[in-house]
Amino acid sequence: MTISYDAVLFDKDGTLFEFGATWEAWAHSFLLRATGQDHARATGIGAQIGFDMAEMRFQPDSVVIAGTPAEVTDALVPHFPEMTHLALLTLLNEEAEIAPQVEAVPLAPYLDHLRALGMRLGVATNDAEAPALAHIASAGVLDRFDFIAGFDSGHGAKPAPGQLLAFCDAVSVAPERAIMVGDSTHDLNAGRAAGMATVGVLTGMADHAELAPLADIVLPDIGGLIGWLGA
Repeated sequence: MTISYDAVLFDKDGTLFEFGATWEAWAHSFLLRATGQDHARATGIGAQIGFDMAEMRFQPDSVVIAGTPAEVTDALVPHFPEMTHLALLTLLNEEAEIAPQVEAVPLAPYLDHLRALGMRLGVATNDAEAPALAHIASAGVLDRFDFIAGFDSGHGAKPAPGQLLAFCDAVSVAPERAIMVGDSTHDLNAGRAAGMATVGVLTGMADHAELAPLADIVLPDIGGLIGWLGA
């Protein structure tokens, strides 16, 4: 039996954009800036949040991968006694806004294809809203989305389903006729909790084995979604 859908909600980092290309560059720049270019100190603090400065690579259990900026800041605060939580969070978000973005697929034609199929589109990210808007605008696709929410937009953060249910409400689509697409178990757990279909993608840090138990299908990247929809 074919099930048709009316809306697609995407995670941002690791889904619309390649995770490593964005956040490995961000971590390197942020840690050097926050430590006043003290490479040794930056390396030590990076290790505490699961980031290897020399290899430019995150550990799979790093808080940065699925955590909100507030959660990342909580992990960093003990290592920056000279900074307040707010100052550190502000610095983190400033660096996030200018982090390089590498599209998982060419987003403009891809999103236009989905819109031509009648899909309502949204983004739900555990990043802050301001960097999310900046990243999506930098790709030239801000106008393709009907809904964009960060962890600080008033709907909570994944794996709770608040952002997802807010999207469904905003576009007047029942959750069972919407799809959550993401690269982490946080994304897929949120989708299941909201009653949405779930699609995993492998452009983040999680592998197929991690995502498969929570996903209706796991795809190499978001480009495969159109084929899965039978369109």
